[in-house]
Amino acid sequence: MTPGVPVWLLDVDGVVNAYRAGWYGAPRVVQVHSAADAYDYRIRYEPRLVRAIHRIHVRGRAEVTWCSTWCSDAAGLEQAFGLPELPRAFDEPVTGPAASQAKLAAARRVIASGRRLVWTDDVEIDLHAAVCAPWVATGRALLISPNATRGLRSRHLRRIEQFLDQP
Repeated sequence: MTPGVPVWLLDVDGVVNAYRAGWYGAPRVVQVHSAADAYDYRIRYEPRLVRAIHRIHVRGRAEVTWCSTWCSDAAGLEQAFGLPELPRAFDEPVTGPAASQAKLAAARRVIASGRRLVWTDDVEIDLHAAVCAPWVATGRALLISPNATRGLRSRHLRRIEQFLDQP
């Protein structure tokens, strides 16, 4: 962890992987194997989104951290997307309520560390809105819950960049 650098907790499904992920055309499609599920998943993503995630992380604007049920299989995502190895919010395979609690615990750890938080998740943001409201109100967090069928869009990236520009 880099002290002072904001942390971006990044979910995958419904955020990066979305049925209608393409911004102005068809999304790019890759197959990624999940050892946790012993299954090959079709991942649809917008290349410009992945490039922006890469740029933000390697330039040190934010520590992009996987915060997803994909955490235990994130190496396959990194290879498919051409991303460097990113930190994981948790390492063990989790699903359902355990995943929800693991994601919230990761967000709480970031806030408790004194670092600012960007959290992008299509489900958990709305589910834990009351817990997170004080973080947003004090400017310590930016929470984005995209439409799960479309994922993060360019307007969301602009909001993230603006948040990261703030001292």
